[in-house]
Amino acid sequence: MSAIITEKFRQHNATQFFESFSEAAASVYYLFIGKATAFTTGTTGGSDTTPPIPADDISGEFYRWDSMLAAKKIGTGDVIFALPRRNWANSTVFDMYKDDISSGSPATSGATNLFDSTFYFLTTSFRVYKVIDNNSGVAYSGSEPTSESTSPFELGGYVLKYMYKITASQATKFLTTDYIPVVTDTTVSGSATDGEIASLSITAGSGYTDGIYYAAVYGDGTSAGTASGAIISIKVTGGAIQSFGLTSSTDTSINTAGINYTFGKVNIGAGFTFSDAALTSTSSIGSGSGGVVSVIISPKNGHGFDAVTELGGHYVMTNTTLTQAENDDVTTSNDFREVGIVVDPTNYGTTTVASSDTARMTYIVKLSSSSGTFDVDETITQATTGAVGKVVEFDSVRSLIYYQQEKFGSYGTNATTGAFAAFSTTATITGGTSGATGTPSNTTETITLQNSNTVSLTTGYANAELQPDSGNIVYIENRKPIQRASDQTEDIKIIIEF
Repeated sequence: MSAIITEKFRQHNATQFFESFSEAAASVYYLFIGKATAFTTGTTGGSDTTPPIPADDISGEFYRWDSMLAAKKIGTGDVIFALPRRNWANSTVFDMYKDDISSGSPATSGATNLFDSTFYFLTTSFRVYKVIDNNSGVAYSGSEPTSESTSPFELGGYVLKYMYKITASQATKFLTTDYIPVVTDTTVSGSATDGEIASLSITAGSGYTDGIYYAAVYGDGTSAGTASGAIISIKVTGGAIQSFGLTSSTDTSINTAGINYTFGKVNIGAGFTFSDAALTSTSSIGSGSGGVVSVIISPKNGHGFDAVTELGGHYVMTNTTLTQAENDDVTTSNDFREVGIVVDPTNYGTTTVASSDTARMTYIVKLSSSSGTFDVDETITQATTGAVGKVVEFDSVRSLIYYQQEKFGSYGTNATTGAFAAFSTTATITGGTSGATGTPSNTTETITLQNSNTVSLTTGYANAELQPDSGNIVYIENRKPIQRASDQTEDIKIIIEF
């Protein structure tokens, strides 16, 4: 049995995901960062130089919660449809829009799917154009296009259709070296015509009588709602049908575009007569052979009606900015190696879906007294409880240890028995490499953190702010270590392909 997942299905899934950020019963998405411990062959596999490919398994999701450092809500303004970036450059051969690209009818580049072909490009001024005709696969030769006309135009030997322009703010937030944001220009969309004939595919043939001939496009379309349909102006020079263009005096062109076509046919050959410019008399195109004028059907609702679907926007991009400490929830004292997206996590200890802008995922213990300075990334233990953890950050001014307990590896479970125990009580905590010691406070209080935000401590301890293992992690990416700093901002873009 042969089957495919169609482009429409991919676009449907991308649209459903995009709309889930803002619909009435919207999902809540958080970008998270995690894993302050190194990738190693003995634990996760790979290394910090060559991060491992994340495993899509059950236990892996639990471990990611254990190593999670912080999360930030992805807002509706942080998500957009996207496309692979294809830059304009003179002397470049671009593909053209065709309605039948397949293995039997490939694009100029050899692509067997329209959306794998280079039938659109981005200019240096951030305008996006669709190639309606590529002059039979000749390289573009001319100046960079700047027109924002709602009608196709000729430039560089090509016929182009202006689609939209990326705004400065969209470029800053979403433009990358590999992807571009895609939006629909309402002016262009409002000028689109459903089922118009906008381009043709020409096979020149030979032996035809020179002249200009007018032929009907047979099919299911009409012309402005009347019974007559589209009309093609066929230019024959030197016995050959000329290539398609918009200038009827020099090229085969479209005299009347028509509307509502889903298929069309132009008859060339013996037995068919052709009209003159006034459509009042008929003549023969001659006894040539091999000539073909094929109609290229425009996308549903016409060129420019929906840039996202027309250009293959089955990608969704999110952009989340982590600015310095972000409400004192995102540590600036350590690095991270994991980036992911979690959907509908709940607040710690509840079943209520989280709504705060940011969430700290490290635990905190306040020391009532201490000796020495705890080192970032060192192991800490609590002899009485058997708890084992890792220092993510140590605030010596406020005597706070921010820590994690990873159940995978040596930073959460007892090295001898493998048992897990939470830090609790006022039993002494000891640093494995620094030798520092500290006595947890037994006080319930609210304290002010480094950037004037507060945290509530219950008998000296504070939990993470999201409930571990809640919601669903739908995206995970391993990266080389990214070191944070107090004056640093991370701009994290994620591209999801459907």
